[in-house]
Amino acid sequence: MVFLLQAVDNKISLMSLLEKGGWIMYPLYLLLVIAIYVFIERMIAIKKAGAIDGKFMLIIRDNIISGNVSAAKSLAKNTDNSVAKMIEKGIMRIGKPLDAIEKSMENVGKLEMYTMERNLNILSLVAGIAPMFGFLGTIIGMVQLFYGIASTGEYTLNTIAGGIYTKMITSATGLIIGLVAYVGHNYLSAQIDKTANKMETASADFLDILQESTHS
Repeated sequence: MVFLLQAVDNKISLMSLLEKGGWIMYPLYLLLVIAIYVFIERMIAIKKAGAIDGKFMLIIRDNIISGNVSAAKSLAKNTDNSVAKMIEKGIMRIGKPLDAIEKSMENVGKLEMYTMERNLNILSLVAGIAPMFGFLGTIIGMVQLFYGIASTGEYTLNTIAGGIYTKMITSATGLIIGLVAYVGHNYLSAQIDKTANKMETASADFLDILQESTHS
């Protein structure tokens, strides 16, 4: 029970501490909400784009080699991920030169990359401006603190120390939010790179399948 009460007291102290950050905390909270929303929304979209069945290309190969192009096209059309969309475009171009097919698939791949990277720059923006907002809050607070001391002529070490640590809250909050946004941006970028590698591998495999089908 004692530990529970101590935890509650610590939580209340933390909330009280955050409240002392002043009005600059509100835009920081807004930046945090935006960063979390963008991260979750992009993570869902990227995971969906990169969700590729390991047997997908094997089935595509079997259908194309056997001459059942319509079945391969139907499978690609009904599979909702970046690789399937790219392969569908390649199937639609069957009969044209391999260079033309590869170019069409490359264009679809670029579009899929753009779609996955959409709004990702918001996280990098938050990572950059959140610490700046925090530092701004600290500077404003320090100016107010020393202006008050200069105006009244009354100060003690406790007053100065207490004023400084409360003004540093905005800097700490801004740095934490910026770090969260930075880590989130890099994590999503890594997931996009993984999906891009899957797309490149699938594209090369598809072209090999087409060459194999022409020689069979």
